[in-house]
Amino acid sequence: MHWRALSEDTPGPKWAGLFAEYWPDYKRWWLKEGDSARASYLVSRRALEDHMPEIVPLYDKLCELAGGGDQAARFLSFYCPPPYLAGCSQAIWTGEEPVLVRNYDYNANAFDSLVLRTNWQGRRVVGTSDGLWGLVDGMNDAGLAISLTFGGRRIVGTGFGVPLILRYVLQTCTTAEEAGAVLARVPTHMSYNVTVLDAKRNYLTAMMAPDRPAIITHAAVATNHQENVEWISHARFTATVERERFLLQRLTLHRDPEDKFISAFLRPPLYSTAFSAGFGTLYTAVYRPRLGEMEVRWPGTVWSLGLDAFQEGGRRVQIPGAA
Repeated sequence: MHWRALSEDTPGPKWAGLFAEYWPDYKRWWLKEGDSARASYLVSRRALEDHMPEIVPLYDKLCELAGGGDQAARFLSFYCPPPYLAGCSQAIWTGEEPVLVRNYDYNANAFDSLVLRTNWQGRRVVGTSDGLWGLVDGMNDAGLAISLTFGGRRIVGTGFGVPLILRYVLQTCTTAEEAGAVLARVPTHMSYNVTVLDAKRNYLTAMMAPDRPAIITHAAVATNHQENVEWISHARFTATVERERFLLQRLTLHRDPEDKFISAFLRPPLYSTAFSAGFGTLYTAVYRPRLGEMEVRWPGTVWSLGLDAFQEGGRRVQIPGAA
């Protein structure tokens, strides 16, 4: 599995090159239920204007770089995409220098394997890419870090793919409180748990859903269910309750030091080896938002990146079953 780290302050030739490279695969995924199953361009754009107006100029620029095609523009809106499932665990270690740590459990062949650093619209952001401008985790230059997990519910509704909502939060928010207001307001097409940590040590987890209001909690841990387990077979397969319990014990009963806490993400029960089923742990991300530091970790390897100390480059990681 080949990872890349790319930096481009404003949307330009690097991003256009990425889009040209990734679009054939994304297009197949986007159209797997047929073109008519996806929202029209006008509906998609209007949804962006209604819910995330600040990033519409950025969206228009990316559509232009993507070639201006109808299907590409609809895909880039992230509005009502096909459903997708993931695993994931995330937690906030609230020690001297607060840290957001997460495991991303997903299909290795349906993943960007890309860390993107941008300065779009004057806001510096670094994070793990999804859909080439969405993010599954990241942080901004205001010291706000964010991460998502799948919420463990089957229901699909009308709303945005959550990676674009994370991008929107990092482009427009500076505090956990501001992020919580956005996460409560913007509609999502599936259920997700989104955890945020800000520079003043404030944090929250939003349990988002397409069919009910978001629940804003002070939880420091999120796995793959919300208040109750609703999809029992998925919960059993992903061990969501066991992972949540393990993390809560690490934070409350044992009070692990930072290094020990982070290292636990690289071992069972948090680290998943279910690669053949599309739920293996692809990476562990560590964010120290007050310091502007990010790490991507795998067993035996630490890749240090950040808002300032960011070096473009690549890493080849052995992931079972990955191309």
